[in-house]
Amino acid sequence: MGRGAVALARVAVLVRAPAGWLWWPGLLAAGIGVLPPSLTGRRIGVLTGAALFVVAAFAVFAVRRKRYAHLAKAASRAGKSAILQDRAVTLRVWRRAHRWWLLVAFLAAVGSSFAVPTAGGLLLAGTGLGLWAKALWLGRWEHEHDALLWVRTEAAVRGGPAGRHVRGHLTTGVAAKDARPGGAKAARQRAAGPTTARPKAKAART
Repeated sequence: MGRGAVALARVAVLVRAPAGWLWWPGLLAAGIGVLPPSLTGRRIGVLTGAALFVVAAFAVFAVRRKRYAHLAKAASRAGKSAILQDRAVTLRVWRRAHRWWLLVAFLAAVGSSFAVPTAGGLLLAGTGLGLWAKALWLGRWEHEHDALLWVRTEAAVRGGPAGRHVRGHLTTGVAAKDARPGGAKAARQRAAGPTTARPKAKAART
């Protein structure tokens, strides 16, 4: 990877971005799904949804893990001229690009409840849980290697942070930008107040 001035986004943030937008709407859709009458009945729907939840979580967590591990192992150090994208900006860009897909997925999950109650919603929630678990897995790698993983923003837009258009990942120190290992929001450091400053030692009298 070159060391030129390129825009970089956090890999873990990109993986984590859809998690909440699938988890909470999925649970909401599952809750709505128990209300209308259905073809299969509530019990069958809940059991089917629970199975889909587990399968989706494990499948999403496992998919492309070898690809992520390979890219992380071969990652090179980012140059000083690299532009590191803020976590909030990365999330905002992702939401804008996928908001209609998320809406369609939610409506489809609710609509499927007329056939199999809660199944579609629990499928969405399981997908979100799998992505969240994968972000934590990436965070464990970052913590063990004391480095953060980044990817070129234009490559990530095409096929995700581990898509075929991604030629490699880049690394920086863990203090770079505003997200902790795993993509979670970094805690704000409190500025030291006037009472925390140490008093100056008085000069010794002669």
